[in-house]
Amino acid sequence: MNLNNTTILFLTGILAISCTQQIKPQKTEQDRTHDPIFSKGERITNDNFTGTVWLNNLVTADRINQNAVGSVTFEPGARTKWHSHPAGQIILALDGVGFYQEEGKEKIIVRKGEVVKCPIDVPHWHGASADSAFVQIAITGREKGETVWLKPVTDQEYNN
Repeated sequence: MNLNNTTILFLTGILAISCTQQIKPQKTEQDRTHDPIFSKGERITNDNFTGTVWLNNLVTADRINQNAVGSVTFEPGARTKWHSHPAGQIILALDGVGFYQEEGKEKIIVRKGEVVKCPIDVPHWHGASADSAFVQIAITGREKGETVWLKPVTDQEYNN
């Protein structure tokens, strides 16, 4: 079978184009384990937080289930104000290194895989360490009312 010049030119062009296409590498299993479980959601812009914090509301409390569940991403140094929960809260650490402190107690370090139970009506704060982001799931009972926001956490309190 004889190929004419047009056919050869056409096939050469196709070959050249296909050879220059960039191949996107597939994600390995290890790469996928470093992907966040939930997206960051929306940046929080109210004054109940210091620094950059993101919230993805996963479950909104309603009359059937009065628990609110959110994935919260704190950039390094970001934190909540002092606050309390009339029905308590549970924090599940998903990634990074964070801090948690109850009023009158020492600040504790919270790491990926750890769980913190925030007692009913006990003022506390939580957020990221100074050099690491912190991602948490916050499970907050709403059956006795909304979060009570208090004063900002000072730099001195944060750094102690």
